[in-house]
Amino acid sequence: MVLSSKKRPLFYSAKNRINFLFPIFFVSLYHNLDKTTMKKLFSLFILALIFSACQDDKKVFEHAGGTFKMCLNDYPSTNIPRDVMDVHSAIVIYQVMEGLVSFNPEDMKVQPQIAESWKISKDNLVYEFKIRPNVLFHKCDILSTESDRTLTVDDIIHSIELACKKDSKGDQTPAYASIFNGTIKGVEDFHQGKSKTIAGLKGEGDKLTITLKQPDANFLNKLAVLNAFIGSKKVYEAGKEEMMIGTGPFVYKGIDKGDQPKITLVKNEDYYMTDKDGNALPYLDGVELIVENKKLEELEMFENGETHFIAALPTSRISAMLEGRIKDFNSVPPVLILRNNPLLATNYYFFNMEDERFKDVRVRQAFNYAINRNEITQNVLRGQAYENGIYGIVPPLSASFRGYDFTGVKAVSYDYDPEKARQLMAEAGYPGGVNFGSVDLVINLGDFNSAVAEEIAGQLNQTLGINVNIDASSFEQKNNDASNGKGDIFRSAWFADFVSPETFLVNFYGKIVPKSAKDPSVINQSRYVNPAFDALYDKARQSHNLKESMILFSEAEKELMKDPPLIPLWYNGDIQLLYAKVRNFHDNPLNYFIFKEVYFKDWTKSEYENRVKS
Repeated sequence: MVLSSKKRPLFYSAKNRINFLFPIFFVSLYHNLDKTTMKKLFSLFILALIFSACQDDKKVFEHAGGTFKMCLNDYPSTNIPRDVMDVHSAIVIYQVMEGLVSFNPEDMKVQPQIAESWKISKDNLVYEFKIRPNVLFHKCDILSTESDRTLTVDDIIHSIELACKKDSKGDQTPAYASIFNGTIKGVEDFHQGKSKTIAGLKGEGDKLTITLKQPDANFLNKLAVLNAFIGSKKVYEAGKEEMMIGTGPFVYKGIDKGDQPKITLVKNEDYYMTDKDGNALPYLDGVELIVENKKLEELEMFENGETHFIAALPTSRISAMLEGRIKDFNSVPPVLILRNNPLLATNYYFFNMEDERFKDVRVRQAFNYAINRNEITQNVLRGQAYENGIYGIVPPLSASFRGYDFTGVKAVSYDYDPEKARQLMAEAGYPGGVNFGSVDLVINLGDFNSAVAEEIAGQLNQTLGINVNIDASSFEQKNNDASNGKGDIFRSAWFADFVSPETFLVNFYGKIVPKSAKDPSVINQSRYVNPAFDALYDKARQSHNLKESMILFSEAEKELMKDPPLIPLWYNGDIQLLYAKVRNFHDNPLNYFIFKEVYFKDWTKSEYENRVKS
């Protein structure tokens, strides 16, 4: 149900209060103050009047109101942006907190956010950002005045410094490993505690200057990723960072862990952005994210109208759902919209490269040849993947990665070849799996993770004679075990942070692996080190020529697949459903959900027909 927004009484607004009290106030003061004081007061009131008028310039969108509802398949693992490694945390934080720049959800191009503009030097090393003057953190007890709530350059520098510091355990943050390490001048010295500030980070007034140590073609994209988002320094110093106080369009109200757990976000009434017509954003009154890991329960809620969107249909119900509600898809206007959305997301297993057995490339190649991926996609996933073949870790979406040599990557990838697999294992000294021992496969619980693991365990046993023990746990536990090498093979799924092969290949970049095996490796969890791969990756990342960078990234992936630290399994191709009345809900290959311009409005027949024609 769409709730209509209540209009304020005329007298309610700050501007109208001032207009009403202005003459009374000055008449009462006229006889009591000298002319100099009166002039000062008059100037202050003029400024207040201008400010309040600016505050009331925002219009209320005619279709504003209502609460958008969808399911998350697990609880967020953290409320702190720099520590995020999971999609559930990301969906929440993207609505509540913001970075210097953001992605446009329609085309995934970088756009202004907290920074209203920026300039880049000719040598692509210096980025100068101009920060908006009217950005407020959400209201909370810690930030009791508007001055406290106003975002400053100091908050930005502090947030980047936190991302680059070692955490309370002495480990690097995901933000440092995936974004800042090797980018900003002096960041390594700061991370190691050799300097108290980051040399390439300077702030003055409303200007922030970031100086890189070497060009990085994707640096702006990285700043749009939530690991680089900005928090309040005052909130951090008060020890309340978990409250998730941001500047975004929605305010985090917490998690209700009742019979049906849910996360509630409510409209930020002080949000600084408007749409192109001057209407206040966000349009919605709120967002409700229901935590439900059972896909059939999620589908039932959607069919009952309790949610508005389902990101992936359960595999067992795809045919029944599509055939049973065919009229809802084909009517004009439709009730439901079907999206077969190929995503920039790869499911794979990776090896623990500290295990002596997997240091032999022949063993890793044998495991790759032993897996029949068609059996997995057809019999276990039942259509929840796109089947253009499995190449490497970078999904073969040519529309996203123009100029990438997917044909070359495929030439060095691995089709199902059990004879080749057995031959390689014999050459490595393990004929028929003799003397190899068992393998611990670590996975996180999920809709089909266990079924896939059982299928793969059966295939490895049948083809290579290897016994596979499946260790299933929560995502947090699995991720911790992977970072610390507690297992032999690990399940992973990587969703792109931005549209570039870099966001996938970084998972095997050797220069971010800790020197000590005792320290967790939070991004390159396999601890794979290949100097040839690293050199190509570095050249590609530094190139500002898109064609050249695509060629170099694809050469890096070819090197990776010749010496594979991973077993690519499938690329996500989710079948998604959305109620048609939900407007401005954009799909994209990153499943990057932004709700600030979402609203509800039923279609008329003529309106929908005209939309289709245009």
